[in-house]
Amino acid sequence: MNKSENSDRTMTDGEVYKRLLRFVWPYWRMFIVSAIGFAIYAATEPAVVMIIQRIIDSFGGQNRNGIEYLPLLFIGLFLIRGLGAFLGNYYLARISGNLIHRLRCEIFNHYTGLSVQYFDSHNSGYMISRITNNIGEVTRATSDSIRAFVREGFTALGLLWYLAYTNLELSLVFLTIAPVVVVMVRYVGKRLKRLSRNMQNTVGDLTHITSEMVAGNRIVKSFGGESYERQRFKQSSLENRSQYRKLIMTVSLNNPLMQLVISFALAGMMYLALVIMKSSTAGEFVGFFTAAFLLPKPIRQLSDANAEILRGIAAAESLFEVLDEPVEIDQGDYETTRSQGGIEFKNLRFSYPESDTPALDNINLTITPGQTIALVGASGGGKSTLINLLPRFYDYQHGEILIDGVELKHYKLASLRNQIALVTQNVTLFNASVARNIAYGALENASREQIEDAATAAYAMDFIRLMPQGLDTEIGENGVKLSGGQRQRLALARALLKDAPILILDEATSALDTESERYIQAALNRVMQNRTTLVVAHRLSTIEGADVILVMDKGRIIEQGSHQELLAQGGAYTRLHSMQFQDKPKAQD
Repeated sequence: MNKSENSDRTMTDGEVYKRLLRFVWPYWRMFIVSAIGFAIYAATEPAVVMIIQRIIDSFGGQNRNGIEYLPLLFIGLFLIRGLGAFLGNYYLARISGNLIHRLRCEIFNHYTGLSVQYFDSHNSGYMISRITNNIGEVTRATSDSIRAFVREGFTALGLLWYLAYTNLELSLVFLTIAPVVVVMVRYVGKRLKRLSRNMQNTVGDLTHITSEMVAGNRIVKSFGGESYERQRFKQSSLENRSQYRKLIMTVSLNNPLMQLVISFALAGMMYLALVIMKSSTAGEFVGFFTAAFLLPKPIRQLSDANAEILRGIAAAESLFEVLDEPVEIDQGDYETTRSQGGIEFKNLRFSYPESDTPALDNINLTITPGQTIALVGASGGGKSTLINLLPRFYDYQHGEILIDGVELKHYKLASLRNQIALVTQNVTLFNASVARNIAYGALENASREQIEDAATAAYAMDFIRLMPQGLDTEIGENGVKLSGGQRQRLALARALLKDAPILILDEATSALDTESERYIQAALNRVMQNRTTLVVAHRLSTIEGADVILVMDKGRIIEQGSHQELLAQGGAYTRLHSMQFQDKPKAQD
C-alpha cells in the first residue's frame, strides 16, 4: 500500500463526501432549481392528504362549500407534482452527466501526468475500472442519492409537519424510534461500504484478467491457455458474485427490519390515537393515519440513499488515491529549441524502489554530439535502465546526467523529451490511420508532405502505397493488421518526423526476420545520421560500426571501446561475440 492510500484511509466519510461535492459545486445553480423542483414535488404529498381529509369531512356533513372544485384541485395538484418532478430529475441528471465527464477527465488527465514508475507498480485492470466502474458508483452517490435525500427528505418533513399540525402529541411517538433507526443506518452503512470496496476490487480483477486475455490472445491460443484463462476468470467472477450476494443480503434485510421498527411506532400511534383523538373528525383521523402510513416510504428511501452514499464514498476513496498521487516532478526552468546532443553521466547510481541492489552503479560516461554509442551485455546488466533515465522516465537520486552541460532536472520535462526520439522493440501503435500514427502527439500538425517524406526515409511507403487508403488506412489496435517489420518501420518514420537530436534505439531490430532487418537497418543508418544515438542491441552484428561500444554487467560499465578494440582486448565483449558467431560455420555445412 502506498503513502497516499495510507493517508486517504484516515479521512472520515464526511471529509471524503465533502471533497466529492467540490466537483458538484460548479453546478450549484442547477442544483437549486432541482431542489426547488423536489420541494414542490414533496409539498404535494401532505396536500393530497389534506384533500382526502376535506373530502371525508364533507361526507360527514361538515362544511360542503366548494366541494365541487376539489377534483379540479386534485388535477392541478398532480400537474404541479409532475412539474416539480421534471425540474428535480432533469437538472439533477444534467449535474450527474457533467460530474461523470469531469471526474473521468480529471482521473484520465492525472494518469497522463503520473510517472512510468507508477504504471510499473499498479495493476492496469484496477486503473481502468476506476474510470469505468468506480466513477459510476460515485455518480450514483452524488446524483441518485442526492435525489432521494432532497426529494424524500422534503417529503418526510412535509408529512411530519402535517402530523404535528394535526396532533403534536401523537407525532412525537415517531421520535421514540429515531435512535434505533440511526443505529441501524450506521451499521448497515459501514457494512455496505466495506462490501462495496471489496466488490470494486473484484471488478478490477475481472477487468485486468480480461485485458490480459485480449492483449495476449495469440499467446493464449498458441500455448493452449484457454482453459487456464477461463478458470482464472471464473474464480474472479465467483468472488465478485460472493461479495455481491453479501451486499444484496445486507440491503434486502435492511428494508424489512426498518419497516418492522417503523411498524412498532405506527402501532403505538394507532393505539394512542384511539384514546387521544376521540374529539377529532373522521377526516382528521383518516388524514392523520394516511400521512403516518405514507411516512415509512421516504424514511426507507433515505436509509437506502445513505447506503448508496457510503458505497460511493468507498469508490471515491480509490479515485482520490489516484488524484493524490504526485505527478512527475517538473521543476526545471531550462528550455531549448534544439540541443547539440552532448550527453554526460557523472557518478550515476540508481536503484529501483524496494530493491537493495543498484541497477546502475557509478556510471561515468561522456558522449560527444553525433556519436553512436552501443550498449551490450547480458540481460539485467542495466542497459535499458540507463536509457530510461535519459528522458527521465525514472528519477535518479545520486549523481548527474547532463545534456549540453545542463543537468536533466533543470530542464522542463516537455523540452527535455522534445530532444529525444525513442524506438523500442515493442512498438506502440494506436487504433488510427497510418498518418496519425506517424504524426502522433506533438507532431499532429505535420504536413502531408512531411509525413510522406518520413515514411519514405523509413522505407515504409512501399507497403503503405499497397494499403486500401494509403496513409489514411486504419491499422487496428496496436497495428494488429501490420507485420512486425511494417510496425517497426512506422515507429522509425515517427522518430524521423520528430527529427530529435538524440535517438534511442532499444532492441529495435532484435525480433525481426532477415529481410525486415535489412530494411530497418537501412532506415536506421539514415535515421542515425547527424544525431547522437544510443543503441541497445543483442545482435552484435548490428552495432559493429558504432563509435563506442559499452559492455555492461550488474549495473556497471566493464568495457568500452570500438568493435576492433574490444575484440583485441579478448574480454567480455569477445566472449559475447564468439557465442553469437561460433555456430555460423556449422549452420553453413
